[in-house]
Amino acid sequence: MVRNVRLRGRIEAIAACLSGLLFLLTAIWPDWIERVFEVEPDQGSGALEWVIVGVALCATIIFSLLARAEYRRARAAQG
Repeated sequence: MVRNVRLRGRIEAIAACLSGLLFLLTAIWPDWIERVFEVEPDQGSGALEWVIVGVALCATIIFSLLARAEYRRARAAQG
């Protein structure tokens, strides 16, 4: 494990995990917004859920790539 990872890399890794969880939650249980908040922002069409899935997937990929670059930078500086 690389110990020289900056705070930025750790935040990016946490953000990747959180957005990945949001992606999975919305993909598996699409009506969680309606059940948790008791509102239907898209009047039951499911459009909002697909937007959340798409945005969360993109965020997961971007944050994962940023965190990976940060870990590689720390590894290169170490050795």
